[in-house]
Amino acid sequence: MTELPTIPNTRVRRLPERGSYDRELAYPLLDAAQIAHVGFVVDAQPYVIPMLFVRIDDCIFLHGSVGSRMLQHLATGAPCCVTVTHLDGLVLARSHFNHSANYRSVVVFGHSTLISDLQQKERILLKLVDALVPGRSLDGRAANRKELAATALLEVQIEHLSVKTRSGGPKDLDDDMNLPVWAGVVPLQSAAGAPIAASDLNPDIRLPSYLQSGVYAA
Repeated sequence: MTELPTIPNTRVRRLPERGSYDRELAYPLLDAAQIAHVGFVVDAQPYVIPMLFVRIDDCIFLHGSVGSRMLQHLATGAPCCVTVTHLDGLVLARSHFNHSANYRSVVVFGHSTLISDLQQKERILLKLVDALVPGRSLDGRAANRKELAATALLEVQIEHLSVKTRSGGPKDLDDDMNLPVWAGVVPLQSAAGAPIAASDLNPDIRLPSYLQSGVYAA
C-alpha cells in the first residue's frame, strides 16, 4: 500500500478532489524539486527556511552547519513540516476572482534524527550532490573528515504527507463567459541555462560530459 494514513494536518479540506496521500505521486514531486521549505517552531515563534535536500526511500535528508539553530532544534526530535511546490502555469480567468494557478505540491510532516556516523554522512551527501546535478558526485573532491564533522545531517522520517495539484484552464462563471476578455493559461517552467565557467578555471579543463547533455546543454 502506497497511500499514507491521513491526519488532521494533512487532510486536504479545500477542493479535496485535488488531493492525494499516495507515495507514488508524492515521491517523484519531491525528487524533481531542488528546494524544500522547512517549517518549525522555536519558543512559540514559527520559522520557514528554504533548504537543499534529498529524498532516500521514506526519508528526507537536510544538511547544514553544526551551528545552525534550526538543525540543532530539529535534532532534538522536534516536529517539522517540509514542503515543495512546482508552479506550472498562471490561469487567467475572465474575472479576477477566478484567476488561479496550475501547480503540484507536497506537504510532509515528520520528526528528525541526527546522523552522526561519518561514513553514512558521506554516502548521503554524495546522493545529495547527484540529486542536484546527476553525475557530479564522481567529479570533484568529496568532503573530508573535518568537513563532515562540521556538517549536521538530519534524517526526517516521512510520517504523513499530502499532495495537491491543479491543472487545466480557467473555470469562469456562466455569467462571465461572454465578457470580451482573454482567458487561458500562461505556462511556466524552470530550466537550466548553459553552464558558465568560473573566472579562475583553467582553460584546459573541458565541460564535463554530464553538463554537455540534457537540461544543461547550451
